[in-house]
Amino acid sequence: MAAFLLGAVLLIVQPQIVPSRPAINSKAETSAQSVQRELLKKTSQKNDFKENIHSNGSCRQLPQTIIIGVRKGGTRALLEMLSLHPDIAAAESEVHFFDWEDHYRNGLQWYINQMPFSYPHQITVEKTPAYFTSPKVPERVYNMNQSMRLLLILRDPSERVLSDYTQVFYNHMQKHKPYPSIEQFLIKDGELNVDYKAINRSLYYIHMQNWLKYFPLDHIHIVDGDKLIKDPFPEIEKVERFLKLSPQINASNFYFNKTKGFYCLRDSGRERCLHESKGRAHPQVDTWLLEKLHEYFHEPNKKFFELVGRTFDWHSFVAS
Repeated sequence: MAAFLLGAVLLIVQPQIVPSRPAINSKAETSAQSVQRELLKKTSQKNDFKENIHSNGSCRQLPQTIIIGVRKGGTRALLEMLSLHPDIAAAESEVHFFDWEDHYRNGLQWYINQMPFSYPHQITVEKTPAYFTSPKVPERVYNMNQSMRLLLILRDPSERVLSDYTQVFYNHMQKHKPYPSIEQFLIKDGELNVDYKAINRSLYYIHMQNWLKYFPLDHIHIVDGDKLIKDPFPEIEKVERFLKLSPQINASNFYFNKTKGFYCLRDSGRERCLHESKGRAHPQVDTWLLEKLHEYFHEPNKKFFELVGRTFDWHSFVAS
């Protein structure tokens, strides 16, 4: 009986590897299979198997969809909105399996253990915004499941930089630690400090090129984070279609909270908003510095638009 149960669970947790395109050669494919075998060796703990099956018929399984980023692009809002759908089971916390070495060494069973219980008809989703900008992650995700469907939410690169700074600033304030002004990060020797990490995270085309080495563009759905904030329903409709979900989320699930200044959710009569840490006001930045940011991102944005075959309504520097 124990052997039968073990075999059944292996069938449940084993990801379906369906080649999406010849992104790597046969030698690399052999290497990928070897990596996966090594990860699966760590699934030998019988107690882990027992913990992954619930008496109600649900079980923990590898995600079929991952929200890969971007940091401060609206990943939490996207996950919360997507969770309104009854066929979605979402991991509550950021897992950091593919980008943190200590986690990745734990193997796929550890990863499965971080997932929520879900039913066979549900799609399991996890979100870790750092995945998008981590060089090792695309190949690791590909090695696990070549047919993975990925969600990427982006916003105006300049606004994302300011939001990035704002989050770190408030984290320091809560710990009563001083933190430099944003100008001290953005300016170096009188010029824009392009070595500032927050700026690098907004160079979307560089990171997108890395993902496209392993996944075709039709496996990556880009959510417009700026539009999601202003009018969430149309963007969520597009996500439903991408994930081939039945249209269950509707406009009545969203309402604008004037006090908070952004949309909140209404689910089965219950109303809930994102944490108070969301939607914080950005620091005041001089106009000339904002123009420097817009100027710097003009060419990278153009490259990104060409790469994905789509444009976004982001600030674009126009020389006078």
